[in-house]
Amino acid sequence: MRLTGAVVLVTGASSGIGAAVVRRLTRAGSQVVAAGRNPDRLARLAAETGAATLLADLARPGAGRELAERVLARHRRVDVLVNNAGVGWAGPFAGMPDAVADELLAVNLRAPVELTRALLPGMCHRGGHLAFVSSIAGRLGVDGEAVYAASKAGLDIFAQSLRLELAPHRVTVSVVVPGVVDTPFFARRGQAYRRRRPRPLPPERVADALATAITQDRAEVYVPGWLRLPVAVRGLQPALYRRLAARFG
Repeated sequence: MRLTGAVVLVTGASSGIGAAVVRRLTRAGSQVVAAGRNPDRLARLAAETGAATLLADLARPGAGRELAERVLARHRRVDVLVNNAGVGWAGPFAGMPDAVADELLAVNLRAPVELTRALLPGMCHRGGHLAFVSSIAGRLGVDGEAVYAASKAGLDIFAQSLRLELAPHRVTVSVVVPGVVDTPFFARRGQAYRRRRPRPLPPERVADALATAITQDRAEVYVPGWLRLPVAVRGLQPALYRRLAARFG
C-alpha cells in the first residue's frame, strides 16, 4: 500500500515506537493522526512533524470506538490503522494489582479490537491496511510478565486471524514483532531492563520495519530478524526450548 497521501491513525504516539512511527510516516507523505495520553509530548510531536493529534486514554471502556469516531469526523476515512499503544508491568503474577491487569488487557487487546471493528467497514469498502505492534513476549512468554505476554499473544492471533478473513476485501494485515526497544516502556512497567544482551534497539528500527510491512504487505516482521530463531525452536522443539529458556532466560 502507498503511504503517500494515506490517512494513518497511530495509537500510543506520545513517545517511543509510536512517536518514531509518526515521524517515519509523515516523512513518507502520510496524513498522520497521532493519538496518545500525554498532551505535552503530542504537542511537541505535532510541531516537529505536522501531524494532527488527539488525546485518548485507551484504558477506558469504549475508548477505541470513541477515538475512531473522532478521527472519522475529522478526516472522513482512515487508510491505515497502526495499533501500537501498549502498557506493561513486571513482577510476580500473584502480586499484580487487579487494576493493573485490567489496564494491560484494556490497552493492549481490547482497545485494538474496538478500533479495528469501528474502522473496518470503511476499509472493506475502499481497501486499507491494519498494522499491529506486538512483542516477542507474545510469541515466547516472559518470566514475570505473564499478563503482558498474554495480551500481546492475543493481539497476535487476532491480527493473524483477520489477515485470513480480510483477504477478499482488499484489507491487508501486518504484525511487527519487536524485541527489546530503547523506549520509556521499561521505566513505566516498574522494572528497568538490566540484561547486557540483547542490547535495546532504537525505536526508529521498528518504525522502518513497520513502514516496510505496510508498503510491501508483509504478514509479519521481526525486529531484529534473528528473533525468528527462538520462535522456530519453540515451535519445532518445545522441550529443547524450555530447557534453554530455563538456563539462559
